[in-house]
Amino acid sequence: MLHLSGPVMATPAVLDRFAAWRIARKDRGVAVFRTGPVPRSIGSPERGRQLCAGQFLLGGHLVDHPGAAPWTIAAPDRAFAAELHGFGWMDDLAALGDGAARQRMRAWSAAWVTRFGRGRGPGWSADLTGRRVLRLLHHGAVLDDPALRRSLLQQVLFLAARWHRAPAGLPRLEALAALLHGAASLEGLEHLSGPASEALARACRGSGWPKGDLASRNPEELLEIFTHLVWSVESLSQLGLAAPAQVQTAIAAQAGVLRGLRHADGGLPRFHGGGRGSLGWLDQALAMARGRRHLPEGLCLGFARLSGGRSTVIVDAAPPQAGSEALQSHASTLGFELTSGRRPVVVNCGSGVAFGAKWRRAGRATASHSVLSLRGVSSAHLGEESRKTGREALMSAPVYVPIEQGETSDGLRFQGGHDGFLHTHGLTHARTLELRRDGSALIGEDMLLAMEDVEKQRFDAALAATQRGGIDFDIRFHLHPDVEVVTAQDGAYLALRLRSGEIWEFHHDGSLALDLAGSVYLEADRLEPRPTKQIVLSGRAVAYATRVRWSLSKTPETATGLRDLAQDAPMLPGQPITDL
Repeated sequence: MLHLSGPVMATPAVLDRFAAWRIARKDRGVAVFRTGPVPRSIGSPERGRQLCAGQFLLGGHLVDHPGAAPWTIAAPDRAFAAELHGFGWMDDLAALGDGAARQRMRAWSAAWVTRFGRGRGPGWSADLTGRRVLRLLHHGAVLDDPALRRSLLQQVLFLAARWHRAPAGLPRLEALAALLHGAASLEGLEHLSGPASEALARACRGSGWPKGDLASRNPEELLEIFTHLVWSVESLSQLGLAAPAQVQTAIAAQAGVLRGLRHADGGLPRFHGGGRGSLGWLDQALAMARGRRHLPEGLCLGFARLSGGRSTVIVDAAPPQAGSEALQSHASTLGFELTSGRRPVVVNCGSGVAFGAKWRRAGRATASHSVLSLRGVSSAHLGEESRKTGREALMSAPVYVPIEQGETSDGLRFQGGHDGFLHTHGLTHARTLELRRDGSALIGEDMLLAMEDVEKQRFDAALAATQRGGIDFDIRFHLHPDVEVVTAQDGAYLALRLRSGEIWEFHHDGSLALDLAGSVYLEADRLEPRPTKQIVLSGRAVAYATRVRWSLSKTPETATGLRDLAQDAPMLPGQPITDL
């Protein structure tokens, strides 16, 4: 018998496991689906193939464990264990879709129940149970084992008792969404929907979600929140219930913001720890929301959008979250991404979390984004790694980021600046981007300015300290790995060929040195970072005002209404890009 009174208080983890054990003691039968399970969550076939090969890339660690169920793996850390016990791998195996993958889904799920189903192991927190229950409900068609269905029922009842222990924000939303989904999907649990719906309304009231706000400014995190809210409304609808007004308001606001963040290819911009999202995820979630289609005016989650023809440009146009809570923010202010049709052209390196601490830190630096940076200096700085979280806070971030958006005679204009280099070098970075209305060209200008007397004095001091005759800076344009690059014979410009057949040219005003350097593209479903290229303009600031102009434009031969039917297959070695 577990005694909770006395001078030693049980920890929340102990109370969670005790609640799971107590629920498992009483046999409540097996879960019976009211309707057939619908697989709503989207996984990665690439990760599914890795799992079938025994390669587990979770929480920034790669573990080779072929053959046996993963529950015998000694988890390297909590992040690895959390991803494993959250059952996200079910989405990836389901995306792979063959018989061997389905067999692993059954076997690994059954082995988890045998080993941990009565309250043992690290998976009995409300948020992890929420993630796990959602996957078991979505892929319930493979749960033909009575022990699995009995465990599913017990886990939903555990959520009903312990959802309030999940941390506020996305973790609590995961728990509540799973509870509502369970109430709608399984017979005899309809009574759980009322309290869960009220809790969901309170969660929305206590956040910025009804305005489409998110402190982290992570686009993919907003998509996760939006998806769970949409799923919750769908669950309530199945029970003949209306969603709370706060939830409906949040969905409407977030749908507009996500449409404003949507690239032309349906992906999200890769900023502040977020990725592009699984293929089709954003479009599926927006379709399920069934709301009025609109783009909000002004910034969306602090990002500016320029759209013309087949091209979209997304710009980080607001200060990042900073301080002790900023554990995934990037030093990416004024960085941008360019997509043409369904082909990303200019990108950011992305989040390196999946590849460990070294890549995590590197991915957050200014040099990993398509923006100007002073040589070896980011516009915001990472603190020391916290022993508690294992992450680094973002410190000394830009505070003042003025922007203006408007129209030109033939397109759209963005103008912005930030003070991230002001206190160290007395310099303000200003950037202007103009996208033509037909999407055929992006014209850019970057400036480094020391304007006030105190800033000029600081610049003079930084200049004297370098002993190099100037402050080195680089303007980077990271390219998607599928972009092939060829240098013109005279070296004056670069030609970029997309797999759609489009050809873009990169030109600059000649004031800086042009280089084509190596880079990486960080994707969570890859075992290693993908090698790619970056265009780098390098120079030195020697005066109080330094200006650089550059452009990315389609060649005249590229058709405006090009149909992108090309397969995503490697180009042949030596295949000509164009006559240069």
